[in-house]
Amino acid sequence: MPLRIIFMGTPDFAVPTLSEILGQGHEVVVVYTQPPRSAGRGMATRKSPVHEAAERFALPVIAPKSLKEPGEAERFAAFAADVAVVAAYGQILPASFLSAPVHGCLNLHASLLPRWRGAAPIARAIMAGDTETGVMVMQMEAGLDTGPIAMSEKVAIGPDMTAGELSDRLARLGADLMVRALAALSRGVLDTVPQAEAGVTYAAKIEKSETRIDWSRPAAEVHNHIRGLSPDPGAWFATKLGKSEERVKVLRSKLAEGGGPPGSILDENLAIACGSGAVRLIELQRGGKQPMKAAEFLRGLRTPLRKIE
Repeated sequence: MPLRIIFMGTPDFAVPTLSEILGQGHEVVVVYTQPPRSAGRGMATRKSPVHEAAERFALPVIAPKSLKEPGEAERFAAFAADVAVVAAYGQILPASFLSAPVHGCLNLHASLLPRWRGAAPIARAIMAGDTETGVMVMQMEAGLDTGPIAMSEKVAIGPDMTAGELSDRLARLGADLMVRALAALSRGVLDTVPQAEAGVTYAAKIEKSETRIDWSRPAAEVHNHIRGLSPDPGAWFATKLGKSEERVKVLRSKLAEGGGPPGSILDENLAIACGSGAVRLIELQRGGKQPMKAAEFLRGLRTPLRKIE
């Protein structure tokens, strides 16, 4: 039986779930997303990926700055939804929102809870060197990602997998998982189990102060840092290119042989010494330019690269 659904999501990660819900014949009565924001070199105002997808599907969109504004709870309840589906929405739902739909709110979370509750589970899992993660459908409650679990799927994290690649895989898997959960809910057979009490960790939002690469750390940690922040916001180093110092993002790396003073360049293929061991830079991006392979990056320099910081 088709369900009457409120969908709440913002980034690319949430778009496959919205598409699958519609593909299964459910009625999405409204889409909530974050307000348009300035981004890019020209700081043009851009709608979120979910906002743009909703407009392609001719769905009504609401983008409040805060769900705590007067009248928002009443407007949400007035949609008389069977359930709300939340996928990386970006705002904490007040208690009045959680209880408004008949069956409450189901959240698609990109980790194996209770590990990595919070805002940045994909990046934090890779940065920590985890070799496995997953996606879960959770019944939402007042605590931060503390609700009982309805369904889950596990995914291996490859040694060179980036956050972008993992996010894409989890988004597709999560979309399928959510529509399976909704099918069970429509039949009245969606069961949940409480999260484990042990193993709780928190995936705090990535701060700008964390993005600079610290070459004094062991190579494995540097590599995990790079791939955990790729492609956005991107881990970076500073170096003098021509007459000025420039920030360069590293989008892809591999562990390499060798060693030396941290930040020193070990060969012509951009192997960089770390606190112990080395990493090879595979793909980089200069400010205002497209991503490029290491060889192309080196060819574009007016003077040889001596050291990075």
